[in-house]
Amino acid sequence: MIIAIDGSAGSGKSTLAKRLALEKGYEYVDTGAMYRAVTYYFIKNKINYKNPKMVEKSLEKINISFNSQKEKDSINFKIFINGQEISEEIRSFKVSNEVSEVSKVKGVREFLVEKQRETGNDSDIVIEGRDIGTVVFPQADFKIFLSADTYERMKRRHKDFLKKGVKLNNKELNNVISKRDLIDSSRKISPLQKAADAVEIDTTNLLAEEVFKQALKIIDIKKT
Repeated sequence: MIIAIDGSAGSGKSTLAKRLALEKGYEYVDTGAMYRAVTYYFIKNKINYKNPKMVEKSLEKINISFNSQKEKDSINFKIFINGQEISEEIRSFKVSNEVSEVSKVKGVREFLVEKQRETGNDSDIVIEGRDIGTVVFPQADFKIFLSADTYERMKRRHKDFLKKGVKLNNKELNNVISKRDLIDSSRKISPLQKAADAVEIDTTNLLAEEVFKQALKIIDIKKT
């Protein structure tokens, strides 16, 4: 069973996907973390993502692994590159600011899409990202697309960065969100878009619990 959750930055994908995985007892997969992991590796090793040959050689050296540990009311998703955990490092502002550029590189997307598809071979999963329902798992059993207005997504990102000790003003936050939206929606390879058979939920004025209940209702209706 595959539940695909797509949406833009700050739309609430992770919160919903983790909650659904807990509710259903499925594995949780954060594909955005995988792109962040590659971005982190490129930054750390000074890899020029605009150089196809350098990218290809670098990807050959990368082994990405992850696990999702179920806790009482959440899921702790840990990601590793070559055996080293980098779950915290990939959430830095620098990685956040570069990940959309790295994500549009053809070699990177092909490398990670293949790994993402492997996750659906042996277990039921809830998988979140930006092209899950359109590219990675177009045959997914359930597809949900989350949206929210820019201001609300800015507020959510502001809270996220504050938790990490990073303070950004509204202009900086707006630049981060706007830049990612533009790159994600306009890239030639696997742009962010709603799958034709996905159900959209606008999370702007909804609490996380309300989004969760709507998603459950969508799944239950489709099952029947």
